[in-house]
Amino acid sequence: MDGETLATQALTDTSGPQTLTERPLSFPDNRLLIALCGEFDRNLAQLEQALGIIITRRGNQLVLHGEGDATDAAERVLRGLYQRLEQGRTVEPGDVTAAIRMGGRSGEGTTPADQLEMFQGDQVEIRTRKKIVEPRTAAQKDYVRNLFTHELVFGIGPAGTGKTYLAVAAAVSMFLDGHVDRIILSRPAVEAGERLGFLPGDMKEKVDPYMQPLYDALNDFLPSKQVQKLIEEKQIEIAPLAFMRGRTLANAFVVLDEAQNATTMQMKMFLTRLGEGSRMAITGDRTQIDLPRGVPSGLLEAERVLDGVKGIAISRFKAVDVVRHPLVARIIEAYEAASPTDA
Repeated sequence: MDGETLATQALTDTSGPQTLTERPLSFPDNRLLIALCGEFDRNLAQLEQALGIIITRRGNQLVLHGEGDATDAAERVLRGLYQRLEQGRTVEPGDVTAAIRMGGRSGEGTTPADQLEMFQGDQVEIRTRKKIVEPRTAAQKDYVRNLFTHELVFGIGPAGTGKTYLAVAAAVSMFLDGHVDRIILSRPAVEAGERLGFLPGDMKEKVDPYMQPLYDALNDFLPSKQVQKLIEEKQIEIAPLAFMRGRTLANAFVVLDEAQNATTMQMKMFLTRLGEGSRMAITGDRTQIDLPRGVPSGLLEAERVLDGVKGIAISRFKAVDVVRHPLVARIIEAYEAASPTDA
């Protein structure tokens, strides 16, 4: 049997007879194979747990043991990640998770695994000063494409799906490439179910706690000294939504975060700030509205009214697109499954 031959054998475990496959995969560069396996074979362990297979190493081969569909998916993931290493890129645990999502078994909330487009040509990535950002699910991939091809994009879905992070990455990339002259990041200054009282300091110090997630994203993509310099020079502006009234935002990439907490009037006001040469990304989560009872969310209204309008793209995310801890996705799914009386 050569390195690429599929040998099928019947094995028996405690659950009864089951036909499993043993599939050897050859990788010519041993140095890259070590990187593919990860420290203490953590990448292989991650793949085994996700797909329910066993992977053993024999020289420059990885041997997959499992059901046919699972070994098919594992082979696509491993070959895609190995190709990534051949291109001089790294493989981190998050990249393995992304590859599984994009190339794992269908029917479990992932996309059908025809190919790993993300790693085999047709790459979608955002280049910033500090890192290259890659979408990790099919929905994220479509969202990133929309950010670069539409003037107004809505990213709507649960927490942890990368809506704001990818939007800020796109803003930084377009700014560095000279497509826009400045970046404007905004969000409603609405407390998440708590009353924090009067905050000390000047206006910037009062609103900074609300804007911290945006600062965090910026510092992921640009050196902190450059972020500070650009803020001082007004090329990056981080401000509450209320400060947008009366302005025309031209030649800018504008991001409105936590848009579910904008009222209908605020949302209309913000949308009409869009100026010549600008792009706008609006992100929010329908399930985390902190507006007073009886006050409708401007995000929900905008989603209904603007769906299908030329030049506007609406990207919708689900729990499967969560790229934080896997438990976050299960928590979101549990809340979605609960009835209003249970919730």
